[in-house]
Amino acid sequence: MSKRKKSTSSVLLILLAMLLMLSSLHVQGAYAANGQASQIDAVLVVDVSNSMNTSDTNKIGNEAMKMFIDMLSVSGDRVGIVAYTDKIQREKALLEINTQSDKEDLKQFIDGLDRGPYTDIAVGVKEAIKVLQNGADPNHDPMIVLLADGNNDFDKASGRTAAQSDQELDAAVEEAKQAGIPIYTIGLNADGKLNKEALAELSDKTGAKSFSTSSAEDLPQILSEIFASHLKLKIVPIQSLTGTGNYQEVTVNVPNANVLEANISIMSSQPVETELIDPSGNAVAIPSNEVLVTKSKSYSLLKLLNPSEGDWTLKVKGVSKDKIDINLVFNYDLELAMEPLPSSSYKQGDEIAVSSYLTSNGQKLADAEMYKNMTAVLKVKDLDAGTTEEIPLTNTGDKFEGTYKIPEEHEYELVVRAEEKSFYRESPAVNISAKPGGATTPPPATAPEETGTGEEKPFPLLPVILSVLGVLVLLAVGYFLLHKMKQSNRGFVGQIVLEIRDENTGDKTYPQYKKLTAFRGKFTLHQLLQLAPELKETEDMIFTPGSNDRIILTSKSGGTVERSGRAVDTSKGLELKSGDRITLPLSSVDKTIFIEYLV
Repeated sequence: MSKRKKSTSSVLLILLAMLLMLSSLHVQGAYAANGQASQIDAVLVVDVSNSMNTSDTNKIGNEAMKMFIDMLSVSGDRVGIVAYTDKIQREKALLEINTQSDKEDLKQFIDGLDRGPYTDIAVGVKEAIKVLQNGADPNHDPMIVLLADGNNDFDKASGRTAAQSDQELDAAVEEAKQAGIPIYTIGLNADGKLNKEALAELSDKTGAKSFSTSSAEDLPQILSEIFASHLKLKIVPIQSLTGTGNYQEVTVNVPNANVLEANISIMSSQPVETELIDPSGNAVAIPSNEVLVTKSKSYSLLKLLNPSEGDWTLKVKGVSKDKIDINLVFNYDLELAMEPLPSSSYKQGDEIAVSSYLTSNGQKLADAEMYKNMTAVLKVKDLDAGTTEEIPLTNTGDKFEGTYKIPEEHEYELVVRAEEKSFYRESPAVNISAKPGGATTPPPATAPEETGTGEEKPFPLLPVILSVLGVLVLLAVGYFLLHKMKQSNRGFVGQIVLEIRDENTGDKTYPQYKKLTAFRGKFTLHQLLQLAPELKETEDMIFTPGSNDRIILTSKSGGTVERSGRAVDTSKGLELKSGDRITLPLSSVDKTIFIEYLV
């Protein structure tokens, strides 16, 4: 083969490889974008002070948090945990749930929580907001769930005052509001000392809901409501039973084929046994590839994965005379979109046509069966007057349509809400103006220019050659950029265990387990330490991915790092494999950080 042919073949092979890489990147991006419609980053914040010994004597709050975790999707959601008194007792960074063992990891962490003296709500809320701001996925919905009795109890020796705590809490809540982080609160009132107003105010300011209960056994039900509310779902009560010692049947209706998961929660004071029959009459094994099951001392949760549409039969056997409550929460891959309006500016008296439709996996859903039982309204908020009105929309079978006549020369916000008995969805808000001088009309469509003269023109070969060369150059640049981007976005595996010892007192914190899968390219030790100001010198300690599931620690600051009691050089990179431990004495404060890398 001639050199010229070899060169041409090499170019073609490189071009094909580039195209395959670009196609692969596009497919992966599309797959990521078309995942489940609603995924969340949640931080569960729990008061573990001694006052909770009377507010939640049986630690049912822990059971409720575990049930919340079990209700999350099989993969994709992320959860962190903050346990506080007047300081952070224990903390778990946001952990992405990819397997059932990830959920078990979180639940074991909850079971290991201990209680201590004093309480300061501001400490727990501030830390939860910091966790989300430093580690939340921008494509996920953030949320905080706070379980507390709403009361503070300060250590007099610390000099901390109620005014200082309130000021910090107000600042944190405002920060959460600006960042769009709702704070759901659950007030525990077993001893009648609940500060209900304080907790309700936290939720109101951030657009969330507040709950209270005098019986900690209500917590699983409340957590179900929070889960449903945040994902724009509705709890479907199935039936309450009184156990007889024999199997009793209830019907679980899966309304359509767009249900991703059906969460059946069974709450009882005694364990129950369950059997399941699908709509075709076949028994379904529990557990199986179709059904996941988790149990605790106060609830059982069945998660049906991509369940078939129709009536399922659930058989429940409970202890005689034991009350059994059964609820159902669906998770849908559905969103609601509004057709773009022709303009954002109008005049008083103009009539606007509104059309809205459901989407699934980013595509318009034309399933008439899905729309059959749905109703929709156009919610119009007058931004000047502060009033809101709802205009019913017509369900045409594959969309919702209606009109709105602008009554005043004001600014307006338009949102479509569509719902049925098990869920609701709202479209993204659209703002329009009807103030004087703001009215515009869309430009008229222009017809394409006539370019044909009836004569044949020679094929423009030179522009084509230049275009091909331009494409090749772009592909080469793209390959280079992709290579660099791949390096900068390379992921991590495993986790880092952190402990901090105060050299003045000898006290050591509980181990903090920091999952690394959320990071790409690099991260600093300061990030793992939640950017604590007193630990600022750790921002020069940089971790990057290594080969064979290892990580590389690099530091240009010249700080001391010890392994097995000996100082090691990290200026050129120190490779850590699973099980390696290092020690970092801090020079700016009398603290030592112990680090262990685990895969």
